[in-house]
Amino acid sequence: MAARKKTKERRKMIELDGSAGEGGGQILRTALALSLASGQPFRIDNIRARRPKPGLLRQHLTCVQAAVAVGGGAAETIARNSEGNEVRLGDTCLQFTPGKARSGDYEFAVGSAGSCTLVLQTVLWPLALAQGVSNLLLRGGTHNPMAPSLSFLKHAAPCFAGDGDALLELELRRHGFYPAGGGEAQVRIHPPAQGIAAINLTERGKPLRAWAECLHAGIPRGVAARELGVLKSAFGWADDQLRDRGLRANEGPGNALVVVLEYENITEVFASYGDKATSAEQVAHRLVKEVRGYLAHAAPVGPHLADQLMIPLALAALQGRPGQYFATELTEHALTNARVIEKFLPLRFVMKPVDAKGVVISVNA
Repeated sequence: MAARKKTKERRKMIELDGSAGEGGGQILRTALALSLASGQPFRIDNIRARRPKPGLLRQHLTCVQAAVAVGGGAAETIARNSEGNEVRLGDTCLQFTPGKARSGDYEFAVGSAGSCTLVLQTVLWPLALAQGVSNLLLRGGTHNPMAPSLSFLKHAAPCFAGDGDALLELELRRHGFYPAGGGEAQVRIHPPAQGIAAINLTERGKPLRAWAECLHAGIPRGVAARELGVLKSAFGWADDQLRDRGLRANEGPGNALVVVLEYENITEVFASYGDKATSAEQVAHRLVKEVRGYLAHAAPVGPHLADQLMIPLALAALQGRPGQYFATELTEHALTNARVIEKFLPLRFVMKPVDAKGVVISVNA
């Protein structure tokens, strides 16, 4: 084991600036995921430097701890701050030397309303490349305005598998809204026998179904009806396309308004979240604007999913399975993610503009 550690220490340390690009937690999560996947150590300074509260918050610290656990624990995977000590809340520097990712049964709890889906982002691809099935129990926020929700990931999961078999199953056991959290999800990851499959998403295909659901718990009566009423007027949807999903009182307080658009080749999900300072109508109109923007475009992949598909697109290309996808736009978040991926993997993203804002994303490996 000592010889293995010396070998890892001799590998070139990848240097990352956490203030680059969008300057948020995605830089850290992508670095942790690809460090485990590639075996390359890294150091990141200025973690989340562009956020109101820089440094590691609870959900980011949980991501680091999850990466250590998947990498064989502290005996195999080293995570230290700038002083060489165990990382803590508020740290703005991380030095990470990975062990080999191991499949297994894991339980990760954020301990706040911080998103447990972001923890899943950190360990999903290392475990998808590992040997054997992994089962994850995740606790924390499941529907958070600053992260992909469990609703989003559940519908997006088939896209991650590309042309291959499903590699991800999600079961939402309990909703967790900001600020209380307390959500719970069970995730099962099946490493594909033939490796990561190519992603080819250039057309939506025929529209199949469209619907909205209002998730709510512990909020005033009538809010759900008002939110769904705005969507009904905006899109002319029938009553059976508008789902009022009242949850158990102890899952709240919280309110998420979700629109699902299902096509032959893709299902896209959009969400808007209620809070005390925002009326039900404002929550719904915000969502209407986003959905209309997507419907007005020809691209199948929306801006949030465009970010999520970059790692599997890159991993498949390195295994000799090149692909591409057509996105409505690339956010600063996605562009930053691409730059981090290029630091760890021997490839370059190719982004070809199409139409006014659309872009086709592929990889030169």
